[in-house]
Amino acid sequence: MVIEQIKMPQLGESVTEGTISKWLVSVGDKVNKYDPLAEVMTDKVNAEVPSSFAGTIKELIAGDGDTLAVGEVICTIEVEGGNDEAAVVSEQKTEAAETVAVTTADQGNKARYSPAVLKISQENGIDLTQVTGTGAGGRITRKDLLKLIESGNIPVAGPLKEVPKQSDVQPALPAASTQQVAPAPKQSAPAPNIPVEVGDIEIPVTGIRKAIAANMLRSKHEAPHAWTMIEVDATNLVEYRNSLKDEFKKKEGFNLTFFAFFVKAVAQALTEFPQINSMWAGDKIIQKKDINISIAVATDDALYVPVIKHADEKTIKGIAREISDLALKVRTGKLRSEDMQGGTFTVNNTGSFGSVQSQGIINYPQAAILQVESIVKRPVVMNNNMIAVRDMVNLCMSLDHRVLDGLICGRFLQRVKEILENTSKSTTSIY
Repeated sequence: MVIEQIKMPQLGESVTEGTISKWLVSVGDKVNKYDPLAEVMTDKVNAEVPSSFAGTIKELIAGDGDTLAVGEVICTIEVEGGNDEAAVVSEQKTEAAETVAVTTADQGNKARYSPAVLKISQENGIDLTQVTGTGAGGRITRKDLLKLIESGNIPVAGPLKEVPKQSDVQPALPAASTQQVAPAPKQSAPAPNIPVEVGDIEIPVTGIRKAIAANMLRSKHEAPHAWTMIEVDATNLVEYRNSLKDEFKKKEGFNLTFFAFFVKAVAQALTEFPQINSMWAGDKIIQKKDINISIAVATDDALYVPVIKHADEKTIKGIAREISDLALKVRTGKLRSEDMQGGTFTVNNTGSFGSVQSQGIINYPQAAILQVESIVKRPVVMNNNMIAVRDMVNLCMSLDHRVLDGLICGRFLQRVKEILENTSKSTTSIY
């Protein structure tokens, strides 16, 4: 028998970790290849992790609610096809590739720490020699350290002990390996000690909420945010859409929303200002060829960002259909990981709940996000100095100042404004 490992998959672009929400198998269960093993949540998607092998579940490394980095082992499977000696060799090779041997100052034996455990210990000043692990063979896990951080009882190294430095100990990876692993986001500070009084309600933080918080924190920490806003007269757009919506719904079977017009205008402007469609990559900026618009879709307790692929090539009708289909997938729990991948720019329909001005957090690693606010009637001074009631909307854009500057973003917004203000029956086709 050979022991094979199932690892935490990367379930979306920029996703660095996932949370086991529910195991679908138990130790001793027999599974076939591609059978679902567990439900995993990230800040972008809920998905099932399939088995890569046919065999018997030997060990569940992580428990329900545990959060693991992409590439960490979540379970092992006993697979037919070899002898016991081959299984031992396989386990030893895998263990060597994923653990770090560190000789501590007061131990003759060797303690094994995963790279993720080392990173968390360094960032929070934890003396690993004083931590009791709950993993297999007393191994210290990420969960052990996160519990310590949450409790505030962090064991600190004494004068004769030193937490191993990442530069001093490196994972024993195969010589041919060239895979680059993105650094994990910095762990948050210990939770504040907030007194709970009579009548207060304690609401547990779900895995998906923790994942959203981690991604938002990473975006704010890494990307220097700036923002700008422009006011758009959407009167002609409102009249045009309202004249079409009833007949369109009857003919097509889904709604022609204002949001579809905004997404189309943004996609068109991105073709003219491709610098906006970029991402920061450390020593270079990647200007993406495809224009894939991420849209924010909220549920009662989470926010998802499915992607409209090649939005610049689609008609307003096509975009409206995709908005409808993706929103339905989110709300029925049928969104797939591939529906979330490849986004290059995000448009958020904050106006759907009445907001008129907001500053969005950039959808990492994209360079910008546009908030489309609520369309409201306001008195406006026209060119002839007369006052008229017009349908006005604010567009609020947050940008990564490492990638973009105010000048290019201002020109981009001016172009979006121009497209929207000139949307009418005589100039714009929805097909």
